[in-house]
Amino acid sequence: MDIQGYNIPEDLYYHDENSWVRVEQDGTVTVGMDDFYQKQAGDTTYIDLPFEGDEVSQGETCGKIQSSKWVGKLVSPISGEITEVNSELENDCRLINKDSYGAGWIMKIKPSNLEEELKNLAHGPDALKKFIDGHVKKAQSGG
Repeated sequence: MDIQGYNIPEDLYYHDENSWVRVEQDGTVTVGMDDFYQKQAGDTTYIDLPFEGDEVSQGETCGKIQSSKWVGKLVSPISGEITEVNSELENDCRLINKDSYGAGWIMKIKPSNLEEELKNLAHGPDALKKFIDGHVKKAQSGG
């Protein structure tokens, strides 16, 4: 789905801190940064990944992400245990820019409260349009 020039796949769930969640068939979730982040932030220059086995909570900072424009928080969109991190990002963190919904994924989580927490994320055409419109407005106002 294209919203104001941003590629926002409808089948994913989106956290306000610009991370996305894809629910996998085995019940785990894959997490990455959305197209809005990668276009606004510019080239990703560094990522401080969390550790496999770490417990994270929805909305909690679990790492750092740095781009050519700023240093930001990597915020977990879902609570649970990190089962895998994308070690390829340590060699080439620009994968987040090149393929944010594919090879640029950041971590996989075994969720602890998935059904409840998905309700806190933007999903579906109407919610996603509102989500991106709000982000664009905020970015234009410098906030």
